Amino acid sequence: MTLTQLNYVITIAETKSFNKAAEQLYVSQPSLTSAMKELEKELGITLFHRSGRGVTLTNDGVEFLLYAKEVYSQYEALLERYGKGGAYKKKFSVSTQHYSFAVKAFVDMVQEYDTSKYEFAIRETRTAEVISDVSTMKSEIGVLYLCDFNQKMMEKLLRSANLTFHHLIDCQAYVYIWKHHPLASEPYICFDQLADFPCLSFDQGDNSSFYLAEEILSTNEYSRIIRANDRATMLNLMVGLNGYTLCSGIICEELNGSDYVAVPYKDDEQNPNSTMRIGHVTRKNTILSRMGEQYIQAIKKYLNIT
Repeated sequence: MTLTQLNYVITIAETKSFNKAAEQLYVSQPSLTSAMKELEKELGITLFHRSGRGVTLTNDGVEFLLYAKEVYSQYEALLERYGKGGAYKKKFSVSTQHYSFAVKAFVDMVQEYDTSKYEFAIRETRTAEVISDVSTMKSEIGVLYLCDFNQKMMEKLLRSANLTFHHLIDCQAYVYIWKHHPLASEPYICFDQLADFPCLSFDQGDNSSFYLAEEILSTNEYSRIIRANDRATMLNLMVGLNGYTLCSGIICEELNGSDYVAVPYKDDEQNPNSTMRIGHVTRKNTILSRMGEQYIQAIKKYLNIT
């Protein structure tokens, strides 16, 4: 088994075609097919189903692909750190809950590179998908939070996905609203004051649970709630419906604009506050690429973490 063969497997799985993979890899299709047959013979398993509709992974292939990605990504990380580079495009991806600071750090990091020579991706997505993306090596880094309520369940999910949580910063809850909201000028906002306004929540899918919610205090009883899929829609609902969401208070005006304010949330006995422990997740025992390290440093710089 060679690193070249691992790269072939990854590329075929991504393109779902031997023809497209051969073009991308700059090898002939017969050579690619021969290399895969040799690898399958060596391993004693079949990696791909081949049909007129394309190529799909077998069950063994799905498992092998995960290990292949992990080994090859570490090889690329070593090349980045110690090698002289090559002609191939290096890739870097991040999956995150809907945090503007995570996107801002990504922008700052990417600006340091010639984007014609790299493939970058950032996915603002559901909590379960953040975990899945990093577990399957679709993304190198994931950004999410833990709190008193969800910590045990989230840590269990992270362990089963072979991920490690790296703490970045602790935050208390803020009420995020439009600057012309009736409560925008308040020094703080209590839960009872929000009863007449819709709570905005990022949709976590049909099988979601309170533990996967992006908003802190997700177990509170909200009389009005509206779910959305993306940050832009959430901001529009704040303006159109005087909606609100409970967040970390870390807001990037450069990306979200200056039409919104974060007002401190004041808790009470029935509706206590909680600490958001925001951090990033990576696969266990992996070496971050140079881009991964720079991305984390960009987040720490934005959050003023020394």
